[in-house]
Amino acid sequence: MSDMPVEEFRRRGRELVDWIADYLANIRDYPVLPDLRPGELIDELPRSGPETGEGMEAILADFQRCVLPAVTHWNHPRFFAYFACSSSGPAILAEMIAAALDSNGILWKTSPAVTELELATLGWLRQWLGFSDEWFGVMYDTASVSSLHAIAAAREAKFPEARTEGGLRDATLYASEHSHSSIEKGAIALGIGQRNVRKIAVDAEFRMRPDALRAAIERDIAAGKAPFCVVATVGTTSTTSIDPVREIAEIAGRYGLWLHVDAAYAGAAAIVPEFRYILDGCDQADSFVTNPHKWLFVPVDLSAFYTRRPDILRRAFSLVPEYLRTIDDPRVVNLMDYGIPLGRRFRALKLWFVMRYFGREGLCALLREHVRLAQEFAAWVGRDPDFEIAAPHPLSVVCFRLKAGDEANRELMDAVNATGEAFLSHTVLNGRFTLRFAVGNIRTGIEDVKAAWDLIRGSAWRGRGAF
Repeated sequence: MSDMPVEEFRRRGRELVDWIADYLANIRDYPVLPDLRPGELIDELPRSGPETGEGMEAILADFQRCVLPAVTHWNHPRFFAYFACSSSGPAILAEMIAAALDSNGILWKTSPAVTELELATLGWLRQWLGFSDEWFGVMYDTASVSSLHAIAAAREAKFPEARTEGGLRDATLYASEHSHSSIEKGAIALGIGQRNVRKIAVDAEFRMRPDALRAAIERDIAAGKAPFCVVATVGTTSTTSIDPVREIAEIAGRYGLWLHVDAAYAGAAAIVPEFRYILDGCDQADSFVTNPHKWLFVPVDLSAFYTRRPDILRRAFSLVPEYLRTIDDPRVVNLMDYGIPLGRRFRALKLWFVMRYFGREGLCALLREHVRLAQEFAAWVGRDPDFEIAAPHPLSVVCFRLKAGDEANRELMDAVNATGEAFLSHTVLNGRFTLRFAVGNIRTGIEDVKAAWDLIRGSAWRGRGAF
């Protein structure tokens, strides 16, 4: 059996584009969260794959019947959990092209377009963020993997022998107690060990305290440890607080530590001139990451990683077997030399489409509107006597809670999410269960925010007897 005939592909492709367009146009008709029990989809599917091929009509019918009802709709305008992210029309079209080309950018030679469009597009984004040309960019899948590469580069800079010899029992890494869990995971994966990750205390606004960082480093030096890396966060996962990067950079420089900045969510905001302040001091870092798949309207996955020391990153990961050797050329960049992955998807295409289609002005307008919507929501919360704001909200995420206590907030979140009309997530701040409201979907409007607030207040009112 050969591939699908071209005419059938053409017909089914048109049908699918129509379905996708209808899905995006009518996405509010879907529940954000599926009403599903664990294992229900598995039980619905056959125990083994088909011995003979099946027609697309049957496959698409089963997608509609079995798979779609099990989907959590991250692309829904009322998805306010975690960091709301969404896929725009131009990016979806780019993903279709990338799938058709199926390029693999192992080396420059294996697909020059993958390599050079990645370098060029990251150059545009670097300029929009206000970074200089000394920063080298490379794409990974997620910020978790980007930060792992940053820690590996930091290890290479301080302990180059560890690449071949292993063993780093005394190396210590520093991050805010509100840093992302991927920082600890990266330390575990690289042999640093979770025990050697120092969680630095935060201030009243959940920002890393430079005095606590300095004290932790000095304690470790006195104990014979070897500090090598500090991770600052611009837009922490729980509250989107912004660590004082400039002060942290001064400390990192004084003690010879690699400084990595995790701006996975918030970094995109810096393309907007009035939000550029969030990157104050980041030009002094050694590496930096932001995720266009969080707030620049490209589909998962695409993480933009930058470093001012690409030679160190390359030294940490370059390992070229004979079958991948090519002729040297001063303009050739082989992206496999800058990370663990050998195979590389054509990720840059979707970001290139988005940047071309919207332009910086269009993207800035969207981000400004998301921040405005979040601030409007925060104002409503602040005026309601039953609720309180739980953390600063500089961008498009608001942490809030009922004053009635933890159990009341858990019940409220569960009640809202059970309706399928909106999706909230939570965190814990100062020991208190706290709700999070994250605006970030390209299609979210004031009507969606208002509907969610009405739902929240209505659920709280209905539950007052239990609260």
